[in-house]
Order: sequence, then C-alpha cells, then structure tokens
Amino acid sequence: MPLTADSIRLQEDQCILPSFDSNVAWELGNIIRTNCKQRFPWPAVIYIAHANSNQMLFFATSGPGTLPDNMHWVKRKEAVVLRWGVSTMRMELAIKEPGKSAQQSLKDRFEIADPSIYGCHGGGFPVKVKGVEGVVGVIVVSGVAKQDESWHAVIVEGIQEYLAKRS
Repeated sequence: MPLTADSIRLQEDQCILPSFDSNVAWELGNIIRTNCKQRFPWPAVIYIAHANSNQMLFFATSGPGTLPDNMHWVKRKEAVVLRWGVSTMRMELAIKEPGKSAQQSLKDRFEIADPSIYGCHGGGFPVKVKGVEGVVGVIVVSGVAKQDESWHAVIVEGIQEYLAKRS
C-alpha cells in the first residue's frame, strides 16, 4: 500500500517513546545504523539531536562513502521536523501539488522566500515522548538521493524495534 500523509501520521502516533535521553538516542541510533548496513548497499548518515537546542546525541555513518552534502541534507530535513513537528515524508506528501516540486509547493503554500533551507524528502522524523507536548528530538537518515521512502522506513522500523524490546 502506498504511503499517504494520513498513514504516516498514524506511524508517527505509534512511534511515541516512553522517554528520551542520550542513552535512548544511542540505542536508537545503533539500531537504525545496523538496519541501514543490512538493508542498503549505499552509505547513509544517521543523526539524532535534541529539538530544543540542536544538541547532537548520536551521529554515525553506515559505511564509507558519505559526502559533506549529506550533512547539508540532514540540516534541511531537521529544519522541517523542527518547524512543523512532523516527519519530512509526511510533509512532502501533504504539500506536494501536481506539476510542482516539493520545494515549490512549500514556497507557495507557506510564502517562504527561500525554501532551500527545508528538505521535504523522506528521512526526517520527530521524536515524541508520551505525556510530553511537542517534539523533543529529531532523527534524520540521509544518503543517496531518491531513497526517501527507504530512509523513512528505516527510521520507523528502528523505533518500532526499540519499542518492542521495551515491551
């Protein structure tokens, strides 16, 4: 079944953590890194940070071959999650208009002069904690272009794996 903004909202609602700190970020980051290494032949950057201060809690690559451009995309995806409080994949699906790029749709819809600071492509995900309002952290996976659904899925599956270990 294809992803929709509504189906992703349900995923976000199911990926709420019981708590979040540097130990949780470390565990999540390692799960996601391991899953990236097992699933993808190309390298990716895995980044986890606090939302309130952009304090980085986890940073790793899944293998050699990442580029400085990957960090540029990490920051663009992080900006989407922090501004709108939703995953980048959900944002892309919610705003994309026929015949327009996600960037053009973003610019038109929100009257943003420079939409290049935002990356509405899969791979950015909000960290939310039960009983806490808003986003407390951000998880971003970025690598080879055009793997948006793969980056989104590896984050969701990593959070689900982490939560299953806690059940």
